[in-house]
Amino acid sequence: MQIGEKLRELRMQRNLTQEELADRCELSKGFISQVERDLASPSIATLVDMLESLGSNLQSFFADDSKEKVVFSPADLFEKADDEEKHGKITWLIPTAQKNSMEPILLELEEGGETSLMPPHEGEEFGYVLSGRITLCLGKRQYAVKTGGSFCIHPSVTHSLRNAGKTRARVLWVSTPPSF
Repeated sequence: MQIGEKLRELRMQRNLTQEELADRCELSKGFISQVERDLASPSIATLVDMLESLGSNLQSFFADDSKEKVVFSPADLFEKADDEEKHGKITWLIPTAQKNSMEPILLELEEGGETSLMPPHEGEEFGYVLSGRITLCLGKRQYAVKTGGSFCIHPSVTHSLRNAGKTRARVLWVSTPPSF
């Protein structure tokens, strides 16, 4: 295992520079660079500090990534009926999405169905209408989106989706960070 390469990948995933990681760990940028190039080996205590600064730990760092599931079948998916009065259903397309940066779901809204109001949050949301018609409600603004249409928002206001048609609406919806 290339510890340096794996540390570098973890640092890059967190969008940190070597200098930022060094500051968080009270190390020098040069030492971080040497470790990432496998020219120096950190002590266990230093490695623990580095991993904690990167939001990880020894166990996950040394876990065998080859066992991480990449492809999911319908049996792996998790469904939740939204509030019965809302006439909707959410299917998590990646069961472990909460630990990822993005969370894709399949949203199905029956005629008259709507999502719960979602508060503003950091990040982005993307949606693609697979079938039907929806209304995207952003604060006091409303946008019509038909089959084949998409939306991308930075949710700075309370927002929701509502089925605007007479048939079931199906929307592929991706949120980053996870929020469903």
